[in-house]
Amino acid sequence: MTDTDASATDATAASSAAASSADASAGAFEQRYEISSDPSRLDPARIHHWLSTDAYWALGRSREQQDRAIAGSLNFGAYDVTSGEQAAFARVVTDHASFAWICDVYVDRAARGHGIGTRLVTEIRDRLAPTGVRRFLLATDDAHGVYAKVGFTPLEAPGKWMCLQVG
Repeated sequence: MTDTDASATDATAASSAAASSADASAGAFEQRYEISSDPSRLDPARIHHWLSTDAYWALGRSREQQDRAIAGSLNFGAYDVTSGEQAAFARVVTDHASFAWICDVYVDRAARGHGIGTRLVTEIRDRLAPTGVRRFLLATDDAHGVYAKVGFTPLEAPGKWMCLQVG
């Protein structure tokens, strides 16, 4: 087993333990919100508004670019069970075999504080882990605590990772 495999195994164990504590609040969440990956339920105009006007990483993103991002990704929404209104969004870029990048996680300001972000990312992890995905990555400036509840930790060796920024 390589160091990378051991890290992935440790991360999976940590995320499973975190999921157990998250399950304790699942009942209250499920009475108010439901999570779905059904593309027909997404509200692309609402998603674009959220991200392009209130998400530091996507400010000014065009609607056309956002629609292409949605079309090329596995998308999840959290919906109010009474009104059906979309309350949160996350998209995943994945090969459905070994890797997933979770991005554009956004919870409507009026719906924050109900554990939606944590439940959304937990659902993504739980949906993809059985397909063989063992490495989930994301980046955040301000929500480390939300993702830590699901088992995310800082990169052990950030110097091994590289990024190419174009434009």
